[in-house]
Amino acid sequence: MAQRRLTDFFARRRPGGSATLPRAKPAWRTPSPAKSAPCAAAPGPGSSRKRTRPPAEPTRDERVPPARKRLKLSADAVSGPSSPAARGSPEHPSPQSKETKKAARSAGGRPCLAAQENKVPSKVTLSELKSCLQRAQELGARFQELKASAQKDAGEPSAPEDEGRLEEPCGEQMPAYQRFHALAQPGLPGLVLPYKYQVLSEMFRSMDTIVGMLYNRSETVTFAKVKQGVQDMMRKRFEERNVGQIKTVYPGSYHFRQERFVPTFKDGIKRSDYQLTIEPLLDQQAGSAAPQLTASRLLQRRQVFSQNLVARVREHHRAFLASLNPPMEVPEDQLTRWHPRFNVDGVPDIEPAELPQPPAVEKLTTAQEVLARARSLMSPRMEKALSDLAQRTAEPSSPRSPSLAQPATPPATPPAAPPSALKGVSQALLERIRAKEAQKQLAQMTRRPEQEQRLQRLERLPELARVLRGVFVSERKPALTMEVACARMVGSYRAAMSPGEMEKHLQLLSELLPDWLSLHRIRTDTYVKLDKAADLAGVMEQLAHLARAEETL
Repeated sequence: MAQRRLTDFFARRRPGGSATLPRAKPAWRTPSPAKSAPCAAAPGPGSSRKRTRPPAEPTRDERVPPARKRLKLSADAVSGPSSPAARGSPEHPSPQSKETKKAARSAGGRPCLAAQENKVPSKVTLSELKSCLQRAQELGARFQELKASAQKDAGEPSAPEDEGRLEEPCGEQMPAYQRFHALAQPGLPGLVLPYKYQVLSEMFRSMDTIVGMLYNRSETVTFAKVKQGVQDMMRKRFEERNVGQIKTVYPGSYHFRQERFVPTFKDGIKRSDYQLTIEPLLDQQAGSAAPQLTASRLLQRRQVFSQNLVARVREHHRAFLASLNPPMEVPEDQLTRWHPRFNVDGVPDIEPAELPQPPAVEKLTTAQEVLARARSLMSPRMEKALSDLAQRTAEPSSPRSPSLAQPATPPATPPAAPPSALKGVSQALLERIRAKEAQKQLAQMTRRPEQEQRLQRLERLPELARVLRGVFVSERKPALTMEVACARMVGSYRAAMSPGEMEKHLQLLSELLPDWLSLHRIRTDTYVKLDKAADLAGVMEQLAHLARAEETL
């Protein structure tokens, strides 16, 4: 006897059922897209729980398609998961359809009614999705309205990034080693030249060397010869524009002119072509032979060229100081370094001077010019043929001539507005602060190199005093020789320093604090004696105060 299930009891007790029908497994068969899912009939009472076999061969009325065709999706199933046909299709049985089928099998004859009752949640879900989509569209429209109103209040365009890209200059930006060349110079700060000015100074030195060699051999100096020599020396391009810049900086260095029939011994240049010749301008002494461009004169000319470059940078620096608030004025003989906020490498480039150009030689380029020149030398037939040719060549170019595109005028930048962080601050206080800052920068620009070295040593003295006291404590001696003390301090100090430089720091420390550190000269040795009982914090504070007082002077 087959085993009964608990669900069979509820199927028996359900009203409307005329007979108690035992549950039996339905025959498992791959669903076919050609047939719909009909209501399955209940098996007989004498059926077993074993799965019934499918028929061996399909009948004529019912043909089973092949396995590949059975697995293909129907048009209703491809329509989408949101459509009711796709949910109820046998190819894509959803969890709800599976539950519907189980309930239909347990009910024994009413699966279609259960399937109709199960369609209600799907309709509710679809309506919820539609309402959520409508709500999202409303929120998106509200966000766009708020964004547009915020942009109107700010008064800014909607796409400032695109406009900024259009306003960028077409030229490439200089590399960092050129833009910050003045900041990377070793040694004490001074009147450093911009990178492009230093390159021009090297070009003048190389050009003067080549010109001196050719001039001393009584050889005609041409630009082609100088260009090749300078490029071999500097490994940089040398053009006529650089020669014009050299003439702008040092007008009395060379005399330029255009000459013909200069022997070049090259196939690319004809003797009849004009060439730019260069002749150095030298002071000829009375009663002497032709002057020579000697090494001393080369050095003198190089110094004059460098001084002219520095003078040009001084002019830009003077204009920068006049534009400050408050404006500053520094005597030229007292200026030892540039203003801290002066962009040295941002100085504009030197405008090249005009060089002599070859004389304009009239060249016949069109048939009309040839006809006008040789009209008297030609026969009537040849004159007619040339006139026809001139008309035919003039027709394509007559309708329209290419117009040159004029560069757009850059928009004028509005004056800078006062910073918002200074609102509410009294104008008198701002003026006092600016005056004090200008006085400090003026003292910094007129400081001599010796004063700069002294200030650097004063800044190191507080830490060196701490190191020196540690050396005396570790040595456990009342006095040390200068060599031993300097050697110990060089090994303990954080920066690399020579023993001679350390000795200068100790001498300065003994000058400033003779009661704390004293130097005693005994025969050939110098002994250093330190007061260990003194307060080290007070000594370091006193040294820092002296350094600040020296810096403000």
